[in-house]
Amino acid sequence: MNKTLILTALLLLSVFTGISQKHNYKVGLIGFYNLENLYDTIDNPLINDDEFLPNSERHYNTHVYFDKLEHLSTVLSQIGTDISPDGLALVGVAEVENIQVMIDLCNTAKLKSRNLKIEHYDSPDKRGVDVGLIYNPKYFKVLNSAPLFVQLPGGSKDSYFTRDILYVKGIFARDTIHVFVNHWPSRVGGEERSIPARAAAAGVARAKMDSILAQDINSKIVLMGDLNDDPISPSLTKTLKASGNLSKIKTGDIYNPWVEFYKKGLGTLADQDSWGLFDQIVISSAWLDKEQKGMFYNKAVIFNQQFMVQKTGKFRGYAKRTWDGMTYNYGYSDHFPTYLVFLKRVD
Repeated sequence: MNKTLILTALLLLSVFTGISQKHNYKVGLIGFYNLENLYDTIDNPLINDDEFLPNSERHYNTHVYFDKLEHLSTVLSQIGTDISPDGLALVGVAEVENIQVMIDLCNTAKLKSRNLKIEHYDSPDKRGVDVGLIYNPKYFKVLNSAPLFVQLPGGSKDSYFTRDILYVKGIFARDTIHVFVNHWPSRVGGEERSIPARAAAAGVARAKMDSILAQDINSKIVLMGDLNDDPISPSLTKTLKASGNLSKIKTGDIYNPWVEFYKKGLGTLADQDSWGLFDQIVISSAWLDKEQKGMFYNKAVIFNQQFMVQKTGKFRGYAKRTWDGMTYNYGYSDHFPTYLVFLKRVD
């Protein structure tokens, strides 16, 4: 083994902090965060970004843009650092206009030292918002990636196009894993009317997952995103076939750790004083065996620190959003981020 490989191995062991109980473990964290309309200030004639320009009613100028980046980096830099010093190994994001805003976010003072990398494709969404993956190359190596197009059924949404699903295959602590980053169609226009649109997105993801599992039923899959549905919604339970009943999960099934959170009234965003849990991360059964040599699932967390909570006004108690109507609210996002903790036993 050459000096570079030896150094890499030592870094890996030092970065994955040990948790001492009966055994020692390496730790890896995978998260998701809806960044709430992270646009740049430059007019893009190919999309509808008029409300996020300097001459708009929002007065979305350079100062506001960089202040928002600073707020988002504050959150991202803290997620999971009580478990692992580097925080998230990889994090899916939603509502980003383009790859440049992701680059600017990764170059903020609080994140720059992590040398984060990005996977992103432009989507056909009318508003120009995409999904992306930000990852720490200490923990994750990309093998390949692709956008998955979602064909919306007629009449389900006013907009014909929606966000692509980002698919990324890579190496995570020596495990080959498959990551899906989603932002399923919203409920604008009515929840019932838009159900078929979210079912279409869930169907695209499920079809790709089935093709992966057909080749290896023990494949490690992580599907994350702002799904615009709760854990008990049909798009999750019927189309994606994700279950929260751990005792009934069989080989090749999909486990949803957020069902119990939802039943307890916990959520990631609020509307009319009711909490929803749209920001979910679900996993294939291969993650669940705690006796395996590779990474295994440990727990799920909603990251909702007090500094991220609105203290006053009509949104008191909600996630402190970027905007209150058209007024800049000096917030973070109207969604709380979520993440999963994975462990790997170290002999």
